[in-house]
Amino acid sequence: MQIDSAAVGRQIPLSSQKWHSQDTVWMLGMFGTAIGAGVLFLPINAGLGGIVPLMIITALALPIAYYSHRALAHFAQASTAADKGLIAAVEEHFGITAKRVIASIYFATIFSILLMYSIAVTNTTLSFMEHQMGIEAPSRALVSIVLILVLLGIVSLGQEKTMRVMSALVYPFIGSLVVIALYLIPKWNLSVFTSFSAESFALDTSALMTLWLTFPVLVMSFNHFPIISPFVVVQKQTYGSECDRKCASIQLRSCLLMVGVVLFFVYSCILSLSPADLQAAKDQNISVLSYLANRYNTPTIAYLASFIAFVGINKSFLGHYVGAYEVMEDALAKVSGSHGWGLSKRTRNALILAFTISCCWIAAWLNINVLSIIESFAGPAGAIILLLLPMYAIHKVPALAPYRGRISNVFVTTVGMITVSAIFYSILR
Repeated sequence: MQIDSAAVGRQIPLSSQKWHSQDTVWMLGMFGTAIGAGVLFLPINAGLGGIVPLMIITALALPIAYYSHRALAHFAQASTAADKGLIAAVEEHFGITAKRVIASIYFATIFSILLMYSIAVTNTTLSFMEHQMGIEAPSRALVSIVLILVLLGIVSLGQEKTMRVMSALVYPFIGSLVVIALYLIPKWNLSVFTSFSAESFALDTSALMTLWLTFPVLVMSFNHFPIISPFVVVQKQTYGSECDRKCASIQLRSCLLMVGVVLFFVYSCILSLSPADLQAAKDQNISVLSYLANRYNTPTIAYLASFIAFVGINKSFLGHYVGAYEVMEDALAKVSGSHGWGLSKRTRNALILAFTISCCWIAAWLNINVLSIIESFAGPAGAIILLLLPMYAIHKVPALAPYRGRISNVFVTTVGMITVSAIFYSILR
């Protein structure tokens, strides 16, 4: 997101006691950054474990989203390099080695999500062709390469135009999620809430495993850490010494909004489908909306759900490519410079594009399970940056000493450890 130069240049801080129009802009900006295609896979994991894991997820969603991003805002606020991004703040506080480690994790997180969306957009398109259009789809290899080339063709138009396309897709996507959730209400089956028994509250091994693996998907569904640094920079310039209070106010409202919308969508999908349906969606490696489009053979759901899934996945792909490109371009420029290769920016762009196309196409062709990528890598790696990094900083950085000793720190650290530990499940499996 571009930093508002008018706000940066403002000399007289505004009062944090009042709500201003620019506060609404930032609230919706964080909302739009967080709500992406990852939300389309959350109902599958959240619903597979039964009522108790679902209730636990419902109770934890808001504190996870709010306290983790508040801690990251504190981390950015304590840095004089926050205007250069999160990685620059890491270098300022912990040095060049820590910067390289976090930059590597940051890139691996974003790039793995990029691969995930390449698979998801391919499966969404094939499912639509087969079930809604009733035609025999071309080979998976052909469909995937065409889709990836089209998406990266949009990116090749430039970052500004890519961001415009993303911005145009954000709010129709969010609005459509609410519409589809409302449309599903008549199809709800409320028996899950009326058939309580002692056994229904028992967390067996299967339910615990499902709950464990839902944490990475849950963290990813509300993640908006890329926008936190520019958000804090602008609030510093706008509100001066009252920056922290205003950041807390905007972040709380944004998290309430995103958690409310996402949980409404999650519950509406879960109540409209059986556990067997959710397992089938996971086995078929498609989003819950693609499965709904196939499950309910009505024009509204069939076409609207497929459209929402396609738009949401494409939006997220474009956004994550922008982040991945920045890291790759910076690393390639430094490596080529240190070795005297003298690669031009055009050459670097061509290498990055070729590498991205190859990796995305192979992942889509192999049809790696999307939820497995989130559970075993993307979610845990993202949790290192979003949950554990700011907690470590609060413990080590003197400027963050006022935030030590809070119960929320224990909560965020615990959630971070649980989420990161999902990596070990994939190794054991």
